[in-house]
Amino acid sequence: MDRLLNVMTGLSVALILLVLVSVRRAHIRVEYSVSWLAAAAVLLVLSRLHGLLDWIAGFLGVAGAPLALLIIVSSVFLMVFYRFSVIISHLKDNNIALAQRVAILEFHLRSMHEKGQVQ
Repeated sequence: MDRLLNVMTGLSVALILLVLVSVRRAHIRVEYSVSWLAAAAVLLVLSRLHGLLDWIAGFLGVAGAPLALLIIVSSVFLMVFYRFSVIISHLKDNNIALAQRVAILEFHLRSMHEKGQVQ
């Protein structure tokens, strides 16, 4: 179990560093990095607090702490992925609305040009 927890600790620290470097290089926006940092922090805390992990395993009714850790990590990352799906859907709707507005403006500009109002 200690090997799995050490690997999870390493992965969480690597994820935190990756997100921070990505924010610094402007590869990811700060508001989107918060979800990843929170998920990595949850993973880091759970991989270091054995007593809490054992309590969660008992609460969930699973055989061992490593299985509980994997269930929790999977759930946290599923929530992050859901949040980003909502954001992507919202951005797609905004892009469609923007494309429609541009098309309307082009139509009005073309009709004004045909009437001789714009050169």
